[in-house]
Amino acid sequence: MNTPKEVFTAEEQDILSPYVTNTNRSVFVLTNLPEVIKGALFSRYSRSTLGLRTLLLKEFIQKKESKFDQIQGGGNQQKSSKNIELAIESAQNFYDRILDGYGDDSIGELGGAHLALENISILATKTVEDARIGGSPLEKSTRYVSFSEKINGEYQFYQEPTLIKSVHCNLFMETCRNLFDTYVQFTEPIRDHVRKCWPRDSKISQNAYERSVRARGFDIIRGLLPAATLTNMGIFGNGRFFETLISKLKVDSLLELNEIGQLSFEELNKVIPSFVRRADTNHRHFQDFRDFDFSQKEFVSNIADSQLGKLIPDKSELVNLIDYDSEAENKVIAAILYPYSSIPLQQIRDHVRTMSDSEKSKLIKQVAGLRGHRRHKPDRGLELAFYTFDILGDYGMYRDLHRHRMLTQERQPLSTRYGYDTPDEIEDAGLGNQYHEAMARAADAFEKISKDFPLEAQYVVPMSYNIRWNVNINLRALTWLTEIRSTPQGHIGYRRIAQEMFRKVKEVHPVLAEYMKFVDLNEYSLGRLNAEQDQENKQTAGKASYLN
Repeated sequence: MNTPKEVFTAEEQDILSPYVTNTNRSVFVLTNLPEVIKGALFSRYSRSTLGLRTLLLKEFIQKKESKFDQIQGGGNQQKSSKNIELAIESAQNFYDRILDGYGDDSIGELGGAHLALENISILATKTVEDARIGGSPLEKSTRYVSFSEKINGEYQFYQEPTLIKSVHCNLFMETCRNLFDTYVQFTEPIRDHVRKCWPRDSKISQNAYERSVRARGFDIIRGLLPAATLTNMGIFGNGRFFETLISKLKVDSLLELNEIGQLSFEELNKVIPSFVRRADTNHRHFQDFRDFDFSQKEFVSNIADSQLGKLIPDKSELVNLIDYDSEAENKVIAAILYPYSSIPLQQIRDHVRTMSDSEKSKLIKQVAGLRGHRRHKPDRGLELAFYTFDILGDYGMYRDLHRHRMLTQERQPLSTRYGYDTPDEIEDAGLGNQYHEAMARAADAFEKISKDFPLEAQYVVPMSYNIRWNVNINLRALTWLTEIRSTPQGHIGYRRIAQEMFRKVKEVHPVLAEYMKFVDLNEYSLGRLNAEQDQENKQTAGKASYLN
């Protein structure tokens, strides 16, 4: 690689060294710099003939207006966060001028932050995770963590302010408490039932076995948790992601989301202020977004009510494939061949149409056969084949599948009107009557509350109740989704959806389905058992290696 054009004096190297991993190579990484400086620096970088280190030195470190010496992190660890915050505020016009000077929203992607959202409802997490591009969320698992803890004598669920102030307060509180009581009462009996049905093999360690039993137990009873259940989540995202997310949260119809949006703005404003400033309630961009959002919701909801209000939902399967491209096979083959040719795409497609079915099938089978495991990603050509599914599954399934981001999906509001899932183990353990009673109480509460507060009523809906959502996805993303979500350690609910999505594709495109070669169609008892034993073996091997 070429040596860098920049040559720094010994003094300049000393100044720069805390902020770059090297001063003499063409590839380097920025270190010890706040997001506001990194973002502004890269913004300036795109329209300068200078190298990044020279820009950092001349236009930031040596420029008094930037307040660099007051807000940088390297070598100044004694500075209080309050002083840094004041320095950033003082220099705000400087950084905003740089970022605004390029007039491109993508500039907002040059700075990022880690945001923690604690004690927010399971219902709220889905809206936060709807903002799928530019952010990476991680949510507390219902499979490995108990939600039975009480604080100050109360289970941890969101006490929605509107409901608490309404005539439905007692109904809401008692329904949620009953669901948690049932969850707690089921915990040990279900684990005992799991142990009875699937005794430990002598080859499996006790610790691995118990972790598998615990995970399976939580899988079985998690459907009792109401959407109001409090959880924690962490998000890493760039400034553009957070600005859009905060704006959406602040205009949502639920008070909890408004509060999350405002608190997120206040905290992110302390570390990446230049990147989230347009989400300020007083900013003209936010006000324009709010007005547009309100007008759109009002208009479309009125149309939906007038056009669809009298229709009765048809009975539907777990997974319905409602749309696919009949030309998908030809498009995929042409797209696969395209990068290795100098021929125009249309001409390649025309040629592919002249190929016999056996030729096409052989080509795809041979290319798909090169995949040795699911992490061998299929060719990008598969992104030209799209499928639209309409799915009716319980809220727990939806929450797990919702995390996939390379797709388009829309959900309908939570309700108790489409039935609920009953795990076989609950019936087999003799707990069916108590389970059905808890579900019925929740449904009764939902119907009563929804007459006055249809959106807020969602908080009382248990995760076992079904929700309807649709997914539009390309074949490449679908291959990844179905393969990873059908692995033995997956939850039985979403495994069935992944398996059914594969079957639907195979019915209409049997040749293209060859790519989805690692979809697991088997059923498992303790699905995580092998994974837990592998982990146990690794820990044992690691200890042995350390001792040796």
